[in-house]
Amino acid sequence: MSVRIYHNSRCSKSRATLALLEERGVVCDVVNYLDTPPSTTELFELLDMLGMTPRELMRKTEAEYSELGLDDPSLDDTTLVAAMASHPRLIERPIVVSNGKAAIGRPPETVLTIL
Repeated sequence: MSVRIYHNSRCSKSRATLALLEERGVVCDVVNYLDTPPSTTELFELLDMLGMTPRELMRKTEAEYSELGLDDPSLDDTTLVAAMASHPRLIERPIVVSNGKAAIGRPPETVLTIL
């Protein structure tokens, strides 16, 4: 089983999700997404697996959200995904991918449903 986690080591939920997976013996491909952001193509694939819209995946409390005017309802999905690719702090975390499915670890136990 291949498991990837888009991880931010400064985030308590991300650390807890990674610890939960490791406690269960799951070996993860850890992507520190702030250092290696997903491309727009990868983000669209993640959104499809999550069944979410770009706006649903965005962290609206991050400074970049308001600074970039991302609260504008007229912005299309391509624009929002491009903003997340350029400013990865906007991406909700952690995202775990396994078996062609994805889940956000909020709460961390949520990711167990895709294993």
